[in-house]
Amino acid sequence: MISLKLLGALGLAAALLSTGCTRPSEDRAVRDTRVGQAEGEALTVEVEGGLASVRTLGSGALELWGQAPVFTVRVTAGAQARTDWLFTVHNTMPDAALLAVDDSGESLAVEALPDAHPTVKAWRVALRPGTTARLTVAPPDWDTRAPFRFAALADVQEALSKVGDIYTRLNEDPTLRFIFFAGDLTEYGTREQLEEFQQRLEAGSRIPLYATLGNHETFTDDARIYQQLVGRGSQHFTFQGVHFSLVDSGSSTVDPLVEEQLDGWLEEARDAVHVVAMHIPPLDPIGVRGGGFAVRGEAAGLVGKMARAGVDLTLYGHIHSYYSFSNAGIPAFISGGGGAIPERFDGVGRHFLAVDVDPSVGVRDVALVRVD
Repeated sequence: MISLKLLGALGLAAALLSTGCTRPSEDRAVRDTRVGQAEGEALTVEVEGGLASVRTLGSGALELWGQAPVFTVRVTAGAQARTDWLFTVHNTMPDAALLAVDDSGESLAVEALPDAHPTVKAWRVALRPGTTARLTVAPPDWDTRAPFRFAALADVQEALSKVGDIYTRLNEDPTLRFIFFAGDLTEYGTREQLEEFQQRLEAGSRIPLYATLGNHETFTDDARIYQQLVGRGSQHFTFQGVHFSLVDSGSSTVDPLVEEQLDGWLEEARDAVHVVAMHIPPLDPIGVRGGGFAVRGEAAGLVGKMARAGVDLTLYGHIHSYYSFSNAGIPAFISGGGGAIPERFDGVGRHFLAVDVDPSVGVRDVALVRVD
């Protein structure tokens, strides 16, 4: 006799196959590869590694939303391209500067404009028609091997109107360099909500926020919005000798395309300090909400892979509370205190983590900072 449980599983599998949803995050993984690419006004733009999204290209203006402390934009100017361009970057480091060189290595003329906000930078750049330029946005200390501190946060969701309190608390710590966000910026992932999130971030925080998406960003009817406004769901960057990877687990799985990228990032960071964040944790540490991956075998395989590669810290969201545990020997934290409906009676409330890292030693400390 076939059990009801087995019948239910077979029915679910049949439904997934009939709708073509065997890889629910495949489309997002493919769209990730196009982030940071644009053409217009005799100009071709490509952000290396997709570490920024192109918001505007035209009328002599190139405007980006940054998703890493350091990134480089390759700009190819056609023969008819104009020479004077306004280059604006949102969500950038407060001390970021612009280095612009052409394909021969010669510096281009750059004029820094007054800051509109600590995380918004603008420059006038003199491009040369018929050449390719490399525009690198970075703070002056980005490639030094020195200890630093960053904040970890997740799950704002329906608390957009209250998230300013968290930014105020973050701003009280001048040593924090950026926010590493583990998904669920908004409740439904609509254009209006994501734009509101970014507006409130820009108005309230003195430091940028680098995010992956969460399951709530998958609720929108227009799946392209996240990549258009924010950027990639999965990406990798380095800062002061420490490697950071953001991985899209918003559908309770990691797509094979993303896992292949992660394999490369794990190998690149094998002998360095490496911090990995994703929204839904592979394994639910307490098991009462089913807050892990849909397939436990995949979850165990991913955790084992990160452990063998020597990952130093894993950060998650999705569960709206605070938990400290271990992933096959890797220190792991859930910090879902961005304002979404909290776990009842846990006494944690809204919070974020302050993480101290040292590229020569590893993760020195992870401190819970309460906001409520």
